Amino acid sequence: MGGLERNARTRIGRRFDELRHAGDLGLVAYITAGDPSLDATSRIVLAAAEAGADVVELGVPFSDPLADGPVIQRASERALKSGATLSGVLDLVRTIRQQSQVPLVLFTYFNPVIQLGLDTFATRAQSAGADGALVTDLPPEDSADYRAALRSRGLDTIFLAAPTTGDERMRLIASVSSGFLYVISRTGVTGERDALAEELPALLRRARAATALPLAVGFGISMPGHVSVLGGLADAAVVGSALVAEVERACSADEAASNVAARIRVLKQAGLRGMSRREAAAAERGSET
Repeated sequence: MGGLERNARTRIGRRFDELRHAGDLGLVAYITAGDPSLDATSRIVLAAAEAGADVVELGVPFSDPLADGPVIQRASERALKSGATLSGVLDLVRTIRQQSQVPLVLFTYFNPVIQLGLDTFATRAQSAGADGALVTDLPPEDSADYRAALRSRGLDTIFLAAPTTGDERMRLIASVSSGFLYVISRTGVTGERDALAEELPALLRRARAATALPLAVGFGISMPGHVSVLGGLADAAVVGSALVAEVERACSADEAASNVAARIRVLKQAGLRGMSRREAAAAERGSET
């Protein structure tokens, strides 16, 4: 079976080990860094961690976010207007790390990394207290230098597998990944959906056959019912647009932090061992009122 074993040195690996022993589904929370400001993001991330987020992905705003749907695109635009940069996000990681041990993943496009410099990026990420990175537009075939820079500093390298990924390429992606494998639930861009893709169980079976790494499912995960279903299929649910939308709707940083925390508590509860689909449906109805 391909794929690297969990990196026990990172907070990511340790957290997934804890989840496995508890039999619970993990919750990975995506937050656009700098929306509406880096200071507000710090408060939102700390609230998310306190509410039960197992891993936080800090989205680095980018001017051409091709993989993102309209909610996250608007968040990136707001963050860029507020002056957020990759360098600023790395400083934000340091600020968060002074108050929380929640695993932090830098979710970025490759252009900002190259502009900063691979070695500088890896060194600063390690020094600030990051645990890994996911570069959404970096093909695994072209990632040797990037992986070497991060791995030499004890950082996980997370890659994406999609429904269109064939078995051979799935094994390749798994072989260069560490921390967890991010499985895209459906083709297209990020965004909330009413239901999970019918093809998702088959996709996850193929991913399981390719790696022993934890599988985290993202794109379209927004409801307790989604999380409850994933409990028997994957190791974590990745929630992004639903949380970013809570920030967008809020009138202040405190309200954004409170709303994100409330959404995470409901979703996290749905992933706990013993949570039935009926209970998840009830939680879903409650979250909509």
